[in-house]
Amino acid sequence: MRSFFVLTLWCFSFLCTAQNISAKQLLNNSITYHDPAGKWEYFNGSFTVEMTTPSAALRRSNITIDLKSEYFNVDAKRDTVITTYTVDKGTCKMAHNGKLLDSLQAKTKNMSCDRATLYKNYYTYLYGLPMKLKDPGANLSETVEKKSFKGKDYLVLKVTYDKAVGSDVWYFYFNPNTYAMEVYQFFKTDENGNEKLDSGEYILLTEEAIVQGIKMPKVRAWYYNKDDKYLGTDTLIKE
Repeated sequence: MRSFFVLTLWCFSFLCTAQNISAKQLLNNSITYHDPAGKWEYFNGSFTVEMTTPSAALRRSNITIDLKSEYFNVDAKRDTVITTYTVDKGTCKMAHNGKLLDSLQAKTKNMSCDRATLYKNYYTYLYGLPMKLKDPGANLSETVEKKSFKGKDYLVLKVTYDKAVGSDVWYFYFNPNTYAMEVYQFFKTDENGNEKLDSGEYILLTEEAIVQGIKMPKVRAWYYNKDDKYLGTDTLIKE
């Protein structure tokens, strides 16, 4: 009887939290958890990420981000090949095994400034979450949802983006007690803006690393939504 009472009380408390907290409050609470001193806005630091996938060799990426100086650099090593992408105030530079490349030389290595920008946006977005959800063009749903995912209960924010930013629909799953971000998930959309439920991926976040005072996910494991197929894991190995 006591266990039933405790479980009922916990469920009631969780439901009330989902009903009473606003989307902005949930986001602010999560930012307070991950970036308590507000350091992301001035982030200037480096970290290393190892990416493992079932069908390719390990890739080790050394990443530097200086937001105020509008500087990004990634040196990625796979096997014996090192590719370098730098975006400095909008100016792109590329190198292959230490040799600086022009655009024609880069093309022969399957490198481009578009890819440099892609990497900059990718790493800045994913490691800047949840703070990046306050960027212009990110639109929070007014309603906080209560969802269970992989056997755990979460408070969930739905986020869409202005057309100039992106067409995917994202869901962010937060621990209802600590407000830590533990899962995110995205779906592609059709020509009418409706979610394609057999598209997209979900990402499970485990462990944490402190980088420049910010709690970042240490391990990010990627899966397809449609069949739970495992895609790969990014591991933050250097703080």
